[in-house]
Amino acid sequence: MSSVKFVNVKKRYGASDAAPWAVNDVSFEIPQGTLTTLLGPSGCGKTTTLRMIAGLEFATEGQIWMGGDNVTHLGPAQRAVSMMFQSYALFPHLRVLDNVMYGLRMSGVPHAQAAQRAMQTLTNVGLKSMEHRWPSELSGGQQQRVALARALVLEPAVLLFDEPLSNLDARLRREMREEIREIQQRLGLTVAYVTHDQSEALAVSDHVLVMNEGRIAQHGTPRALYDHPNSHFVANFMGEAVMLKAQVQADGHELKLGPLTWHSPQPLKPGSVELAIRPEAWQINDASQGLPAKVLKHAFLGPFYEVTLECEVGRLWLQMSNRDPLPQVGDVIGLTLGQVGVMVLPAQP
Repeated sequence: MSSVKFVNVKKRYGASDAAPWAVNDVSFEIPQGTLTTLLGPSGCGKTTTLRMIAGLEFATEGQIWMGGDNVTHLGPAQRAVSMMFQSYALFPHLRVLDNVMYGLRMSGVPHAQAAQRAMQTLTNVGLKSMEHRWPSELSGGQQQRVALARALVLEPAVLLFDEPLSNLDARLRREMREEIREIQQRLGLTVAYVTHDQSEALAVSDHVLVMNEGRIAQHGTPRALYDHPNSHFVANFMGEAVMLKAQVQADGHELKLGPLTWHSPQPLKPGSVELAIRPEAWQINDASQGLPAKVLKHAFLGPFYEVTLECEVGRLWLQMSNRDPLPQVGDVIGLTLGQVGVMVLPAQP
């Protein structure tokens, strides 16, 4: 059963027919009990889509369904959704417990019952014994948990996240994305999650909708989108990739990339294509084997080095483990391609 279903939904701001579409003919489903991420660059329509799920924006055209009901024209109060915004928006004059209880009290839940539900939710998010603290007495990660508890305590049919980790440092982002995923799976929540961070989307999602210019560019599991992008945009947005032109030979399996030959496991139509090559696809050899490439620079990034090279087919880069021998700037090495991390895309004009 789908908890959320969009059918040919369009959204434009303003009454003019000349106004551009913020969301343009979008259709998708969010299965019950799953976490689906809306991923894309700023201005692609992902937050507008999330706000239409919440009822904070109304569709110009199309239909929105939740749990089998048409909610296209219903407001936020008539939809069983909770939304956690980029800004936690905690009430500074209320203690943690009162912040979490606030939505319940506004819904008419008796004080004792609201307090009991709020305490249980605080325990679920790891904030037991902090109910009497003020928001100013909490770390950023703890404030984020309070905001999460305030959304969860309402027991929504659908929980919405709008860039929830953008205000946290790198370590807290990792901890909190794991926490959100664990809670979502443990409670069987249906979640729509907006982010522009590819690693975040890969880490937490059951499904990913990649959006671009108001449309869905591609959707699927994180692994499917990473391994089998259908366009240059998706290949670059779901991880890093270098685009290089290649020629498919008459046998349909051999591809020429300058002096380098790569064999496709699937038959291809002879002609021009582009290869989207992930950093992990390159294999390093001595200069006499494969594609000669000169090392321009390298950067130490903890567990690996990022190495930039210049070669006959253009500038490219790869990643090397910090345990492997590192070629020096000015060295010429040979590059070959493995089967993993190489994707064939149609040639761009």
